[in-house]
Amino acid sequence: MSHITNRQAICDTLMEAANHDRSIVVTCSDSRGSASLAPFAQAYPEQFIELGIAEQNLVSVSAGLASCGKKVFAASPASFLSTRSYEQVKVDVAYSGTNVTLIGISGGISYGALGMTHHSLQDIAAMACLPDMRVYLPSDRFQTACLIQELLKDEKPAYVRVSRSVTEDVYGEAMDFTLNRAGVLAEGKDAVIITCGELVPYGVKAQKELKKQGYEVGLLDMYCLKPIDEDAVRQAARQADVVITVEEHSLFGGLGSMVAQIVAADSQTKVINIALPDGHLISGNNHEIFHHYGLDDEGMVAAIKKARSEG
Repeated sequence: MSHITNRQAICDTLMEAANHDRSIVVTCSDSRGSASLAPFAQAYPEQFIELGIAEQNLVSVSAGLASCGKKVFAASPASFLSTRSYEQVKVDVAYSGTNVTLIGISGGISYGALGMTHHSLQDIAAMACLPDMRVYLPSDRFQTACLIQELLKDEKPAYVRVSRSVTEDVYGEAMDFTLNRAGVLAEGKDAVIITCGELVPYGVKAQKELKKQGYEVGLLDMYCLKPIDEDAVRQAARQADVVITVEEHSLFGGLGSMVAQIVAADSQTKVINIALPDGHLISGNNHEIFHHYGLDDEGMVAAIKKARSEG
């Protein structure tokens, strides 16, 4: 397993780019340590702005900088960035079309032991419904680096959610990356798993285990939640008997809802959504919570075997 988190991959990528691009600016809300951006702040102090614990100001200042020609990356815990500053994200970034990439760190249940005040289980739905706001959940350090490199090339708003923990490598340095195209990691007729973010490595394990047991299972890394790769979803659903979506998000308005809409308009393939339930969740680390609610590889294997047995 790699010891490089997706957060660190973002910092490394931005530092390399900032070495020759002075228009790159990073802003933080007292989160440079949590975001692994302290090295950037130390190396490029004139391109780093600390706003303190003031997420609304973070977003508005970032939008103002972008309107002056800066390429701004604003980092803050996803649980607060997607709620406390939502009005500013809506008006100053999305409606205004400013060149701000919002980095939601420690997304989902990364702060599991701190309870639901620190969870971000609504952020995909909230951000995706804003006009022209793109939403990304990269799976590993290589995909994260490729994504940031691509976002540095355009001037559109984006929301990138990354986890707090180290994620197992899914890809390699020579990975084939295309912006807004899902990663097709496997194809299969019995079922297809569609997942994103730090759950993708679990999907890889589940697909391999099911293959050992004689199941032909596809796997899509849907890191691009908006715009979602509709062609990849339709093609996978046409090939498979059942679609299983797995997400570190609420049951409502996330990956499962998006996939179900696409599949329902195109085929009769059954869609099963594995997500975090409505209501209070157990406390614990991310692996414990994933296992309890069936979001890990064991849960995916069990869900597919059950769906196949029920026909």
